[in-house]
Amino acid sequence: MRTNRTFTMLKPDSVEKGHIGAILEKITASGFKIVAMKLTQMTTADAKEFYAIHKERPFFGELVEYMTRGPIVAAILEKDNAVEDFRTLIGATNPAEAAEGTIRKLYAASIGENAVHGSDSDENAAIEGAFHFAGREIF
Repeated sequence: MRTNRTFTMLKPDSVEKGHIGAILEKITASGFKIVAMKLTQMTTADAKEFYAIHKERPFFGELVEYMTRGPIVAAILEKDNAVEDFRTLIGATNPAEAAEGTIRKLYAASIGENAVHGSDSDENAAIEGAFHFAGREIF
């Protein structure tokens, strides 16, 4: 199922460092329309549920701790080929391997603090968006 929407989170390190405006500008300048957005903070239960796919991985505890240490910006973005185009825009998980000009190359500090989340499939974009937003919050 191809859609024209994807989900993103500006992670706690992006918020802490004051990069919200710059990252949102890069997103909108790349042709994405923001159809839902909020500043929120994940609880430990939220983070465990959202990242349940990683629960058996050795970094799970650190991931949950990181994602709950401060506010995030959750957003649903719209554009043709949204998931693939956004994954290209954010760059590789490891900022050292990310292409020049990508969000992670510009704003991420490490693999662990990689600035932004982007859905990896249309199906996950729908699931992740619904996790953070009620239908009435999406325009």
